[in-house]
Amino acid sequence: MQQFFPEKTLGSAAVVVYSRPPLFYKATEGKCSMYSASDLRKGLKIEIDGVPFDIVEYEFYRPGKGQAMYKCRIRNLLNNNVTDKTFREVDAIGEPNLEEREMQYSYNDGEHYVFLENRTYEQITLSPDVLGNAKYFLREDMTVKVLFHNDRAIVVNLPAYVEKEIVETEPGVRGDTATNVTKPAKIDSGYEIKVPLFINQGDWVRIDTRTGEYAERVAKK
Repeated sequence: MQQFFPEKTLGSAAVVVYSRPPLFYKATEGKCSMYSASDLRKGLKIEIDGVPFDIVEYEFYRPGKGQAMYKCRIRNLLNNNVTDKTFREVDAIGEPNLEEREMQYSYNDGEHYVFLENRTYEQITLSPDVLGNAKYFLREDMTVKVLFHNDRAIVVNLPAYVEKEIVETEPGVRGDTATNVTKPAKIDSGYEIKVPLFINQGDWVRIDTRTGEYAERVAKK
C-alpha cells in the first residue's frame, strides 16, 4: 500500500514525494462537512468512505409516490474509475477536504516529477501514477493546478492545450489537407497521437490535454 512520505530537504525548500494514495481509506482526524442530497449537482465534489468523487452526471427522479431519488454517475478522483450511485432524499453525503494550488513544473529527476509551489516555494515530487497521461504533455516552467485531498496531491490539471513538436511520423502527403484521415505520430515525450496525413516530422501541433488528441497544426518561427 503506497502512502505519502517526506523525502528530503534541499536548501530552504522542503521536498515532499507523493505517490498514488491508497484506493480506500477512512479519515482518522476530525469530521468532514456534509451535503444533503438536494445539494447534488454536476461538477460537485463529494466524499464516500474517505474517497473523493466528482459528479459527472446527475438525474433527479421520484418513483411513484416514493421518496425522491438522485441518480449520479461519479468519478473516483484517485483512480478515474466511473461508477453509478443513487442517493435517497434523506441521505447525507460527505464534503471532501480539497485544495487546489497553482504550481510550476520544474524538472524530472529520472523517476519523479518535481513541482514548485508558487507562493511558498515548497517543492513537491509526484510519481508518474499521480500524473497519469499528463506527464506526456509537461514542459519546463509550465504552470499547472494541483488538487490536494487531505493535503495529498491527487490530480494535476494542465492548461487545456499544449504545443508539441512531432518527432516521428510517416512523410506527409503534399496537397492533402483532409483531416478525417489520420496516421500515427510521436511527440518528444514518446506519446503517440493520431494526426492528419499532411503533418510532417518537425511540425508543431496543438494537443488537447484533456483528451490527449490532436487539435491543429501551429506555425513556429
